[in-house]
Amino acid sequence: MKKIVSKSRLKILLFCLSSLTLISWDRVTKDIAKDQLKDKAVHSYFHDSFRLEYVENTGAAMSFADNLPRIASYWILGIVPLVFLLGFFVYTILKSRVMPNGKIIAFALIFAGGIGNILDRLLFDRHVSDFMNLGILNLRTGIFNFADVWITAGVCYLVVWGRWGKKSKKQGLSDLNA
Repeated sequence: MKKIVSKSRLKILLFCLSSLTLISWDRVTKDIAKDQLKDKAVHSYFHDSFRLEYVENTGAAMSFADNLPRIASYWILGIVPLVFLLGFFVYTILKSRVMPNGKIIAFALIFAGGIGNILDRLLFDRHVSDFMNLGILNLRTGIFNFADVWITAGVCYLVVWGRWGKKSKKQGLSDLNA
């Protein structure tokens, strides 16, 4: 019993410290981008495949819903996702004992990314700071920030982990049947 409690506490600590570290990294890079890139020319690297360019986004991904009225934007893009993320936090803490460490990290990435962007929305009048762009020629991503990277990495890990996890379980079952 003592070992289970200790393992569970370590997983909760892993989730919380990872989340705080990632949220901090996102916040610091947004502050640096605002200070170094706002109202300045685009910085291009690696034959224009990576750009640093500061924009403030009042919508969701790729400026989706950026024309919502201020109060609707506050609730739909700020408060509702915050409530969802707080529930996600509680779920992760409660289920941490049975979650693999990789899933804990994936959840920390998603949680930290969501909180990072919601902090911007709530602290800076709905404006999320974005500053990175990838692409080749005219095929480019939208402009994004580290919070977006965290969310994407966490979701990608869960998709891959879920797929591999199912294959491993099926393999284990077929080994038992042989």
